[in-house]
Amino acid sequence: MNKRTSAVKVLVVDDQPLIVKELCEFLESSGYRCVPCNSSRQAIERFEEDMDIGLVLCDLQMPGMDGIQLVQEMQRLSGKHRAFEAIMLTGRAEKQDVIKALRAGIADYYQKPVDLSEMLEGLQRQEVALYERQKTLQLGHLNQKLQYLSESIDDLYQDLDKVRRTPFPVGSPEAVDSEVSDVERVEIPAIFNQLSPRQLDVARLVGKGQTNYQIACELGITENTVKLYVSQVLRLTHMHNRTQLALALSPSSSGLRQRVTAH
Repeated sequence: MNKRTSAVKVLVVDDQPLIVKELCEFLESSGYRCVPCNSSRQAIERFEEDMDIGLVLCDLQMPGMDGIQLVQEMQRLSGKHRAFEAIMLTGRAEKQDVIKALRAGIADYYQKPVDLSEMLEGLQRQEVALYERQKTLQLGHLNQKLQYLSESIDDLYQDLDKVRRTPFPVGSPEAVDSEVSDVERVEIPAIFNQLSPRQLDVARLVGKGQTNYQIACELGITENTVKLYVSQVLRLTHMHNRTQLALALSPSSSGLRQRVTAH
């Protein structure tokens, strides 16, 4: 039977080398890669150097920087860009120490002499929790990139809109078309001024009675994206449904439009 090897490394920290050696041998036989350390300072160096370290197993009572201070320093170094889970080992499980450790973000603790099987189960649980935290971080980074992309696209549409508003020579066919477009813009209620160019495009097409499918075909986007834009337009204009939106943009109902957009 093939033994499972974890992709996550375990940082094992204790000022007693014999304990570190025993814990590392046991964890490595259970499929974990370990990084042994005999001091908090050494642990911080290893943690900064090795991004594969995601689990920390450390003693509470150590000279200089204790286990809680060590984990807090690692949290400071990680910021919002790196996740890890920590388990504390202590020779004396006093209530105030346990409370302090849990408040510091330490996930679990075990009293020495440690039951290795029990500790292994706890470490495996924290590994699962770590994967979930890492997934959340990755999704957050992707959402941030999507937000930047969305803002960039919106800027492009605004630039395109500025070009469209540039007047053409008097008497040219383009000038005639531009005059028609200017009339349409004047007819749009002020409440729609807050919309982005693409949101306004979608709103205009809804006002013409087009379906989501027709709007998607005309603008070259997916139907789901159209639904998203319609939802955004309704929220920004404080309207309840697309019928109300269509009435507000209908050229034949200016009086009704004023009542609709007044709310």
